[in-house]
Amino acid sequence: MKLVKAASLAALGAGLAFLGGCQVFGATQDASSTAPAFTESKLPGGGLALPLNERIHLSTDQKWVKDEGHLSDLIRLQWTAERAKPAIAWANEEGKDKTAIISHDKANNPEQHDHKHISIETTMSPDGEYKDQLFTRFEIPYDTDVAEIRTHSSNFNVMDGILRVAGEGNRVLEFAKNGKDNATTPLWSIKADSAEQKGNNSGADLNIVRYSDQGEAVDSALTIKRGDAHVGIGTNDPQAALDVNGDSIRVQQSRTPASANAPGNPGEIAWDENYVYVCVAKDTWKRSALSSW
Repeated sequence: MKLVKAASLAALGAGLAFLGGCQVFGATQDASSTAPAFTESKLPGGGLALPLNERIHLSTDQKWVKDEGHLSDLIRLQWTAERAKPAIAWANEEGKDKTAIISHDKANNPEQHDHKHISIETTMSPDGEYKDQLFTRFEIPYDTDVAEIRTHSSNFNVMDGILRVAGEGNRVLEFAKNGKDNATTPLWSIKADSAEQKGNNSGADLNIVRYSDQGEAVDSALTIKRGDAHVGIGTNDPQAALDVNGDSIRVQQSRTPASANAPGNPGEIAWDENYVYVCVAKDTWKRSALSSW
């Protein structure tokens, strides 16, 4: 086995030396150059190691063409068993894996659903339940027309930039509960609808939609019309600045203006056990007595 590995090291070194698109030691090698001194890696799992501080430079002028063998994919990782997980990993100075990019088809556990994704993984905390274990933070599935991109135990911070949801259809930010095999059931969504934009800032109204326990849309709990900024509660077509599709509006806290000239702005409404107060002009209040029946 050692003889075979030594022969493999020598063959790989010689092969890289002849690659026209591969530069080792910072310069293109020719047939008369000495092959780089590849050695066996000292990291867990072994493998082939380049000399310290040396680079591999791959370049191509070929297009990515399926019928011609994907000439531009200069690095290709392949799994040859259904649960194999080819990866590119980064290790620290102690040789411990800290980050990795992994693509695979099936989960390690045969009882789990097929993964079919590429994932970015980083280690868990060194003093937690899963000490130093690589854990998927971001995954993108394949073999699907619409990729359900997922994150796990991750937060997103947009620093000095924009988080944008764009498209020709509904633009949706959804809040959901997760279930078995990554299934999700929506609870709420914030949606800019797909209504046609006809000028005058119309169309693409903003809706807050609520869903049933089965994930079916119930109604638009709140709608804001883009054309006139009318707000609808329980209606998606408000006809006034505030349009409530209901039989009552509640102001929970009572308040008694100190006098008819107490501070206030036109349109403010207050109440106590004896009166309803309306501010009709700046710092000008009127009231109406309440009576039982």
